[in-house]
Amino acid sequence: MTAASSAPRSRIVSLVPSSTETLLWLGADVVACTRFCEQPEIAHVGGTKNPDVAAIVELAPDLVVLDREENRLEDHDALVAAGLDVLVSDVTDVAGAMGVVDALARAVGVRVADVAEPRPAASSIGRRAFVPIWRRPWMTISGATYGASLLAHLGIGLVDVGAEGAYPTVELADVARLEPDLVLVPSEPYVFGDDHVAELATALPGAAVERVDGQDLFWWGSRTPGALDRLAARLG
Repeated sequence: MTAASSAPRSRIVSLVPSSTETLLWLGADVVACTRFCEQPEIAHVGGTKNPDVAAIVELAPDLVVLDREENRLEDHDALVAAGLDVLVSDVTDVAGAMGVVDALARAVGVRVADVAEPRPAASSIGRRAFVPIWRRPWMTISGATYGASLLAHLGIGLVDVGAEGAYPTVELADVARLEPDLVLVPSEPYVFGDDHVAELATALPGAAVERVDGQDLFWWGSRTPGALDRLAARLG
């Protein structure tokens, strides 16, 4: 996947780390982002859940990029009420991630070659994983998330914890009864230490415990094709 640009047209404020990374890859003029976007050279306008709406309005951007999960409805409404053009993503799978790349490219006047869903693994789902994302309480991801879709492309399914919602709360004893083959411990959003990894290995003795890059697992967009390659190499 490659980007070719006539000069991007829009000054953009991005309140979504994945979109910020993708926009910069596209060569867009990102004039501000959140402190979670890991772009210290760009002006920050608060966090994803508490952006400085007044500061954003003062910047007079051509476009503000938000995400349904990352950002709050009240901030969206305040930005719209201020007369700003807003683009909202809603990514729950790999195909949706590629759709956002295309939407952002069109918004800034950039042509991207081969914006298509990467091919899934040739094999069917062969392993079942538990992916913790928080502790106290333990939380995981469900099949209705981008991370689950990414793993499915690698031939890895999720154990079914039988709970509703994208990020259900679980008990490790219940997960153990599901007999996962893998425990994939991401580097974010929770910072799991060696003691937590040991705790998971003890509670789920039949599973191989592997640390993985949380950004590769959860950040979508321009990162997606490379993330699939890196995770395949790590887990293959």
